[in-house]
Amino acid sequence: MTLYRLILRSLRRSPSLSSTITATATATQTLSLPPPSPTSLTPTRSFAFSSAEEAAAERRRRKRRLRIEPPLHALRRDPSAPRPPPDPNAPRLPDSTSALVGKRLNLHNRVQSLIRAGDLDNASVVARQSVFSNCRPTVFTCNAIMASMYRAKRYDDAIALFQFFYNQSNIVPNVVSYNVLINTHCDAGRVDEGLNVYRHIIANAPFSPSHVTYRHLTKGLVDAGRIGEAVDLLREMLNKGHGADSQVYNNLILGFLNLGNLDKANEFFDELKERCLVYDGIVNATFMDWFFNQGREKEAMESYKSLLDKQFRMIPVTCNVLMEMLLKHGKKMEAWALFETMLDTHTPPTFQGVNSDAFNIMVNECFKLGQISEAFDVFKKVGKKPGSKPFAMDVAGYNNIITRYCELEMMEDAERMFVELTSKSLSPDVNTYRTLIDAYFKVGKVDDALQKYTKMVESGLRVIPEYANRWFSALIENGKVFYCAPILTKMCERDPKPDAVSYDMVIKGLCKEGNFDLSIELVGHMLRYGVGVAPGLREFLNEAFGKVGRVEEIERLLAMRGLGYGGYWRPSGPDTVGPPRMPGAVPV
Repeated sequence: MTLYRLILRSLRRSPSLSSTITATATATQTLSLPPPSPTSLTPTRSFAFSSAEEAAAERRRRKRRLRIEPPLHALRRDPSAPRPPPDPNAPRLPDSTSALVGKRLNLHNRVQSLIRAGDLDNASVVARQSVFSNCRPTVFTCNAIMASMYRAKRYDDAIALFQFFYNQSNIVPNVVSYNVLINTHCDAGRVDEGLNVYRHIIANAPFSPSHVTYRHLTKGLVDAGRIGEAVDLLREMLNKGHGADSQVYNNLILGFLNLGNLDKANEFFDELKERCLVYDGIVNATFMDWFFNQGREKEAMESYKSLLDKQFRMIPVTCNVLMEMLLKHGKKMEAWALFETMLDTHTPPTFQGVNSDAFNIMVNECFKLGQISEAFDVFKKVGKKPGSKPFAMDVAGYNNIITRYCELEMMEDAERMFVELTSKSLSPDVNTYRTLIDAYFKVGKVDDALQKYTKMVESGLRVIPEYANRWFSALIENGKVFYCAPILTKMCERDPKPDAVSYDMVIKGLCKEGNFDLSIELVGHMLRYGVGVAPGLREFLNEAFGKVGRVEEIERLLAMRGLGYGGYWRPSGPDTVGPPRMPGAVPV
């Protein structure tokens, strides 16, 4: 404090000493500061502007940037603002995948489960009825049932479904819907109808035809002997900006080869190679097949080697076609070498080098040659190249080898593969159970068949009436009619349309065995589920129950049908405590 008083006195006495005093004060403050730490030696950045003009320039720069790149919240619509009215003239667009949620997704899954079970009629009924409900089907559900009808070669049904869903029920089709319709017309020999659908897409649809559209149309035109129109359609595809599709070119190449015009086929092949550097090997497979059939093995193998020399990473579908072609014409060593290459290049998720179809081709070849143990080794085969990964087998691959074992009545091996399938967190499908059940009945193992049948029903899989009636008949013939009742009841709890033939078969079998209590329980189920009692069954019941003095009971039960029957009736008596119950579990 004494030093500061001296400084103040000197200021009053001599203003000229101000600079000296300022320096002294600065030195005093510097001496009073602690020594600088090592971290304080790092350079610091000042966020202030050197002048007001520089600050104004920075503000103008930021405003200009906001005008060019507005923030994301400025692009979002205000949720409180009213939505703009829809344009009545705007074209209606098909459903997107976001529409496949909630009840509509449940409907789609239900239809798909019926399709996988092979019950296309019930799948069609469920999809059609949903149009009139508050849960209308999406375009994906409609396409699924249409495509299943096409695969079953029920072409008229597929066309009728397109008419019902998209022309009558006001559901907007997408390009897949039109492609299924075009494919159906072409395979049914009505290629002109397919061309009319193609023109309709160009004139009215809010989207353009896809590569698949041109694949179906060119194949249909070539099959109809109209290869010139197919060439014109190819040119039209290219003029519309579509890329060169190898399968479209393959349809034309196959058509010219079948006409014996190798020069024209080579011309289109050269054009394909000019337009796309990586093309589908199916074109080489087409040339190979033609050369082999002409007895020109050397040219066929040259075509195959020219493809391998390009060292393309071919997808499994392409390799499968080549493998089938090599095996068909006796080139087994080359086929096995290609299969080994597929295993070596299988490095998911980077590249999918092999699929279950490739394993099925080679496993079936082993069974065809009688090499059973080798088939199992192929089924477990993995790549030898460093970095390759084993293939995670799917249900289709297991179904194939189980079917091969069942064909040879090797049920222990088939059961072993079934157990392995379930242990890998995979769900057996209808084909798995159907193959095993039929095989067990064939070899006389009825108890094993009954166990698989019960497990199939309990898993919730749909059993179509054709299979159910066949298996019920086999169980009844082997004295297992008592176990049919709980299976039938469980099936009808999930079935939208119980089958009257199954009830008729099981009820008659129970009556012949003298199990009238269980028979009358099933009759009550028929009435509850709305299954009609045929006159033949009614007459049989009256006769069978009349022989044991219970005709009044069955007649009164059948008479309650028109009164909104919803329960069970049986006359009271000293020997009757209550209605008989279904057995909770099926002993095997």
